Amino acid sequence: MANFLDLHAISKRFGGVHALRDVDMSLEAGEVHCLVGENGSGKSTLIKIIAGVQRPEPGGRIVIEGREYAHLDPVQSTARGIQVIYQDLSLFPNLTVAENIAVGRHLGGLHLVKWDAIHETAQAAMARIDVSLDPHAKVEDLSIASRQLVAICRAMAADARLVIMDEPTASLTRHEVDALLRLVADLKKKGICTLFVSHRLDEVLEVAERVTVLRDGAKVGDYSAREMDDKKLAMLMTGKAFAYETGDKDFSRGETILSVKNLTRPGHYADVSLDIHAGEIVGLTGLLGSGRTEFALSLFGMNPPVSGEIRLDGKRLALRTNRQAIDEGIAYVPEDRLTLGLVLEQPISANILITILDKLADGLGLISEATRRSVAQRGVDDLAIKAPNPDNPVKTLSGGNQQRVVLAKWMATKPRLLILDSPTVGVDIAAKDGIYEIVKNLAANGVAVLLISDEIPEVFYHADRVLIMRQGRLSGECRPHASSEAELRDAVNA
Repeated sequence: MANFLDLHAISKRFGGVHALRDVDMSLEAGEVHCLVGENGSGKSTLIKIIAGVQRPEPGGRIVIEGREYAHLDPVQSTARGIQVIYQDLSLFPNLTVAENIAVGRHLGGLHLVKWDAIHETAQAAMARIDVSLDPHAKVEDLSIASRQLVAICRAMAADARLVIMDEPTASLTRHEVDALLRLVADLKKKGICTLFVSHRLDEVLEVAERVTVLRDGAKVGDYSAREMDDKKLAMLMTGKAFAYETGDKDFSRGETILSVKNLTRPGHYADVSLDIHAGEIVGLTGLLGSGRTEFALSLFGMNPPVSGEIRLDGKRLALRTNRQAIDEGIAYVPEDRLTLGLVLEQPISANILITILDKLADGLGLISEATRRSVAQRGVDDLAIKAPNPDNPVKTLSGGNQQRVVLAKWMATKPRLLILDSPTVGVDIAAKDGIYEIVKNLAANGVAVLLISDEIPEVFYHADRVLIMRQGRLSGECRPHASSEAELRDAVNA
């Protein structure tokens, strides 16, 4: 099949830093092609060059269906059928589904909006990929998965020939991911090329025909997805081998940190009982709507149960606020670190100290500069946060380092129970490995850990035992050392 896009010798410098070095890549019409690499490998820069947002260095060539360009601008890129769906989706939350899909396309005389045409365009775009959404619904009221569909429909309305999906599954459950991958397969049938960027390597291999690997701004190579597995890809991306083994330690005779009995909140979860011991990592997994996060929020005082009991170190708790939970020694790392875990405009140091400001203050309620710097630097050092200056805004860090800041914030409280809700969403393989190491070190020092994730390998290889939740109830338990990853997956999907 003929190529839709060819990139030749694409380079990009930012000051003295080479973001890209002589990268070649080709995309066939109707192909599903994946672009992988660690954070900082050049993936985002390459996408922006294709989208016309950034110009490559002189000497490179961009060829679209035989027509050559030294560089593109956004208008040219869009006119040639290139649509980028960024991780933040770039939607208008206060507008309807139809308005977001057909945005800017139907203005009449004196710039009056042609509402009938907008709805016709939206319905046609949804029909093109067999998506059914309420065109009158506000986007802010939709789930992340539905917003993703709106963004894809918007690309269809723009007559996309190439759809670039930048981390499209980062905030989706496995069930939603499966639906998205089916949609990508449908785009292929319609002759639409997809460039798929993801840190979730199992998804990359599931959907791709070919994979291009970048490392430190240079192309490592193009590979057939059929010849790859996640371990080979991880090695190509990082130059390192990642091998995880299941543990077989039995914590049941150890000190019980958390004990939950018959915890119930109607409509969220029911009759949940579990124990977590000192140093134990307990995984909690399940499909969309299983009640995992609702249960975790109850442990953190933000979704009070109607009945049942929570005990921490033997003390019965009646948690009604997250402040109470923090004071009792419970820490919670949310799935959405950007919205719920960090204050992005504030310094790294401020984010680390935010949970313990009252403990650092003197009798007058003041915190000395020496104390502030010392405690913040200790958090940076203990979590190996790569930051040239702790007073830089936390938004300047990579996803993996941002997650380390969230962990540092909670480690400062010296928790007895650490709840991790999808802790590696949107971070690359090397950053994931670093986070796993941190969590295991915390457990080794006696912290009880509840690891919530819908990524089966994450809980299988990094939890001492795994609990399965279905429709708000615990439905089973898996001991990884005595089971297999496939058996756990089957139990979750049963």
